[in-house]
Amino acid sequence: MIYTLTTNPAVDVNITSDDLRSDKINRTRDAVYSPNGKGLNVSFTLAHYGVDSQILGFFGGFTGNYIVEGASKICPVKPVWIDGITRLNVFLKVGDKEYDQVNAGAPVSREAQLQMLELIDNLDDLDCLIISGSLPPHIDPSYYDELIDIVQAKGAEFVLDISHPCLAHLIERKPLLIKPNDDELADIFGVNVSSEQDFVDALHMLHERGAQNILLTLGADGAYFYDGQQVYHATAVKVPVLSTACAGDATLASFLSVWKDGRSRVEDALSRAMATGANVAMSAGLGDFALVDELSAQIKVSQIG
Repeated sequence: MIYTLTTNPAVDVNITSDDLRSDKINRTRDAVYSPNGKGLNVSFTLAHYGVDSQILGFFGGFTGNYIVEGASKICPVKPVWIDGITRLNVFLKVGDKEYDQVNAGAPVSREAQLQMLELIDNLDDLDCLIISGSLPPHIDPSYYDELIDIVQAKGAEFVLDISHPCLAHLIERKPLLIKPNDDELADIFGVNVSSEQDFVDALHMLHERGAQNILLTLGADGAYFYDGQQVYHATAVKVPVLSTACAGDATLASFLSVWKDGRSRVEDALSRAMATGANVAMSAGLGDFALVDELSAQIKVSQIG
């Protein structure tokens, strides 16, 4: 069984406005409230593609209840309850600009952290843990190592989709897959890329440092994938963007929905991933995935070298 862990979930509020002025009342419309968090988005997308998973996370207050109730309609949820209120994030679209207001989140006590570690340790069906998103207040980055210790002791695999600087050493723990973007390459690994050869060199470096597989996403420039043997590149499709907030999570999940149990189907996985990410970017929240097949036909996947 795949489990997703969201240490810092949120209720996402997507709204649209025709204008944004200071010292004025700015009227908004088209409000969409979504149970959210990177790991939850992964589970929701996996469910769309018929792949079972279960959701783990820290939840608190009325927003935490809202997320758990909504998510439970799609996937089983195993919550660890905390004091405080799970955060609200606001994504405002004004014309062709997007303003993302992301809150830090509710503090998670050490007691709650230990409850989560015990919960994971008692999972008899854990095959893979997908660890996504930011850490809330009061969780030290060493918590990632504690999680990985338990996962590896159980003989399971783990996937990392995090932007924390500690990813630089966590890849030495040999994750099944990591999903950085070009900004994270620069910020975390000190690697600036501007050419195809730069990307290929970066992929080889990440693999040599421990990552078994790398899905490198580049927004409008597509994505690269490297499994230690072959580098692949997938083009992106141009779409009208409403919000990019959930696109990366959907890209990861849709890739895994094909590749996790069919490692030779890289081209199919990349086509689905790029099409799904593009379709989600057209939506507030995850949307309905209605255009994935149409967009997938426009994606080109090639082998490099």
